[in-house]
Amino acid sequence: MTGYSDRINHAFAFAAKHHDQQVRKGTRLPYLTHPANVAVILTRYGCPEETIVAGILHDVVEDGVRDGLTREMLEERIGRKFGNSVLDAVLAVTTRRTDDDGVELSWEERKDDYLQRLGHASEDALWVCAADKVHNANSILSDLRRTAFPETVWGRFSAGREGTVRWYRRVANRLREIGFDAPIVTELEEAAQGLEHA
Repeated sequence: MTGYSDRINHAFAFAAKHHDQQVRKGTRLPYLTHPANVAVILTRYGCPEETIVAGILHDVVEDGVRDGLTREMLEERIGRKFGNSVLDAVLAVTTRRTDDDGVELSWEERKDDYLQRLGHASEDALWVCAADKVHNANSILSDLRRTAFPETVWGRFSAGREGTVRWYRRVANRLREIGFDAPIVTELEEAAQGLEHA
């Protein structure tokens, strides 16, 4: 089983730099807690170091474009420091704001594009996708269990309760559809079911 390594430590340092000052939506938790939990989930399933590094870095391109950095610069840095297979996995699970022709995508189109692109993603990327969604869904579930005001939790999401639950269901269904039947998909389905009944 993969544990601590210089490469994983380097990935955390890189992610910490690019997620600096960011917090989890609707909380005061440093954003880095999310990629850290994704790494823990991937480690729990015995994923190799390459997959764990991609999991730690999975939101850097999507959320780390600031301070004069362009998306292209971030992609180049990730590829140079961590290798092209890590970069490919990161890009496969990065929500795109524009399509291949540079046309702006609506919120719903972004979600459809993400699911469509999973069909061409590497197995590493599919593991990262599943671990990302497992952590996000279970975090929402934990917050719902701790509050007397569930509407404040659902209010963090532009899709609201119904759209958010539907999204996690859609990801799990898409992973099954493309033949990714790892046990983590069952965990995602259970988390989605938990949200439905929360």
